[in-house]
Amino acid sequence: MNLQVTFREIAPSAALDGYVRQRVEKLTSFHERLIGCHVVVEAAHRHHHKGKRYHVRIDLTVPGGEIVVRRDPPENVKHEDVHACIDDAFDDAQRRLEDWVRRQRGDVKTHARALHGRVKRIFPQQGYGFLETESGEDVYFHRNAVLDGAFDRLALGDWVRFADEPGDEGPQATFVELTRHARHSAPGTTLIGHR
Repeated sequence: MNLQVTFREIAPSAALDGYVRQRVEKLTSFHERLIGCHVVVEAAHRHHHKGKRYHVRIDLTVPGGEIVVRRDPPENVKHEDVHACIDDAFDDAQRRLEDWVRRQRGDVKTHARALHGRVKRIFPQQGYGFLETESGEDVYFHRNAVLDGAFDRLALGDWVRFADEPGDEGPQATFVELTRHARHSAPGTTLIGHR
């Protein structure tokens, strides 16, 4: 597996690099066919705040896709500890990798728990968008959650199947699958376009 560890605005140390590599090694136990992993650990710029906060981004390359995890500093002091921020990011990466492995094996009961919604807003250049559930709730999704590489084919109003989980700023889709429904909105509805 190709592994790259990058430090930004933080002095690299053998101990911190070793800690990241240990966490990567644990991930390989969930999927031995990981192709690549790029971990970026960055000290966030914070004005009017004494302690540093940390960003961690993990890009996992898996057969046929990519899993991206970001841990940006929330307002709790936990992310003033770089090790805690790394742990949070890798815990999230592990959950997502386990979900991906289950989907690959066909173990995920997507038919039982899949939700339906429409593409409400989409930001192609930034690689994300929002779905609107049948109950009117907004759900964030990243291009890497869209199955079969179909992100670039999504359009406003497209009906999709998806599953979600709690995220840092609200629900986020763990997978999004374009359905065969018509691309048109129901009569009397208004779609929200690009911001």
